[in-house]
Amino acid sequence: MCALATTGCTSWRQYWRNQMKVGPAYLRPDAPVAPDWIDADEPQVRSATDIDTRWWRQFDDPVLDRLVLEAYAQNLPLREAGFRVLAARAAYNIAVGGFFPQSQRALAEYGRWQLSNNVGAFKNLSLPPFSIWQTGFNLSWELDVWGKLRRTIESAGAKYQASVEEYDGVLVTLIADVADRYVEYRVARQQVADLTRLAAIQRESLATAIDRNEGGVTSELDVSQARLNLAKTEALIPEYERQARLAANALCTLLGLPPEDLADRLGDERIPVVPAELAVGIPADLLRRRPDVRQAERVLAAQCAQIGVAEAELYPAFSINGYLGVYANEIGQLFESDSTFGLVAPIVDWKILNYGRLLNNIRQQDAKFQALAAAYQQTVLRAGRETEDGIITTIKARAAAAKQQEAVDAATRSVELVEIQYKEGTSDFNRVFVVQQTQVTEQVRLNDNLGGVAKGMIQIYRALGGGWEVRLEELEARGECCLPAPAVDGGHCDDYIGKQPPAGFDAWCLWREWLRGHKPR
Repeated sequence: MCALATTGCTSWRQYWRNQMKVGPAYLRPDAPVAPDWIDADEPQVRSATDIDTRWWRQFDDPVLDRLVLEAYAQNLPLREAGFRVLAARAAYNIAVGGFFPQSQRALAEYGRWQLSNNVGAFKNLSLPPFSIWQTGFNLSWELDVWGKLRRTIESAGAKYQASVEEYDGVLVTLIADVADRYVEYRVARQQVADLTRLAAIQRESLATAIDRNEGGVTSELDVSQARLNLAKTEALIPEYERQARLAANALCTLLGLPPEDLADRLGDERIPVVPAELAVGIPADLLRRRPDVRQAERVLAAQCAQIGVAEAELYPAFSINGYLGVYANEIGQLFESDSTFGLVAPIVDWKILNYGRLLNNIRQQDAKFQALAAAYQQTVLRAGRETEDGIITTIKARAAAAKQQEAVDAATRSVELVEIQYKEGTSDFNRVFVVQQTQVTEQVRLNDNLGGVAKGMIQIYRALGGGWEVRLEELEARGECCLPAPAVDGGHCDDYIGKQPPAGFDAWCLWREWLRGHKPR
């Protein structure tokens, strides 16, 4: 089989093991995955538990839950990704069709013929004008001896699966973005509420300073300092109102809506609170859960099959051309037995003089495979780093928030005490001025820290690839498709058998059932 080739050949034994297909058998490359998280011993991190597929529900916020489901139903980039899946599925079906007779045509033709008397070869024939009626069917079929067509189908199937993973990746990002913008909105609105409350306290201090100044007890300096504090606090409010509006506008886009005022719809909820413990699984789960990792692996598998397609070009291609039809001069004679005409023409096509180009094509496809293998491993590394970043962000933000709460409590108590002392005349207003400024600063920091804890949790589940399973649950609730049945075969995680489409793409069930060898529903 490799008599004329110097490299890139498949041995007979390997050819047989590959089910009569040339080219390498695909094996997922080793992925650089840590055995456990760096902070696995932290009480907040639970490694030996299943990850909640609807992780945002841990915030116990029904408004956020509604926003996520609405975004899933209406987001336009997600819909765009869904149509890319449909295109990939159609490309896969085209590749499957290429396994059967590649050219098939039915034809019917009529011609009226008259030979020229001015052509020397025809002068002595003396043939009168005549008609030819014909109809028939022809086909051309390249036999898949070396597996080129089957490798093409493998590649198209892996690309189709990669498009599913791309869709899931868009869905993971969408859910995390919705939660992120929602937390930003809640933090900004909480800042406005707290600053308004603190401004009211400072307004009372201003009134007290004015009364004491008018009574001749203190100088105008106390009034100026009180006005300064109040103005600085009130100046912060418009900035956080702006931040809240920007977050709401971003939410509208994620929901597939034109910008609108979401204040009534979102209400006045608290900043989402992160539960005391978070289930993060183990690092190896990233290979199974995270869509971009799975997408990179499927793209790699598709490229591996292209090596086999390129290698098959080294060997002779065997085709069969055939035609069966009827010819007659009169239409009434067209379907008589004597009008039958048939042709069978076996063809061997061997690009024996193009071996330099063919071998370099194999090398090119192999180099692309090696590059994609490195890209896959880098994707795994990035997934691990992003998860670790989310874990440490959440842990440290929670610790900072706890201490910041102590600072806010101390500042609040200090303001209460110094206000009493100022009214009693045992303290000057300079101390009131400093303590009130401190209270505002610490309150703003506390809200930022609480938002940081929530955003850290979102970062964790974004990195873990959580949330795409919502499409499976939605379909299961409607009874359209069954839940997936992941399987591990030879260390290669492949749960595409049973994997479900996004909402509205129930035709995927047919492909799933075909893979299983069952009749479609």
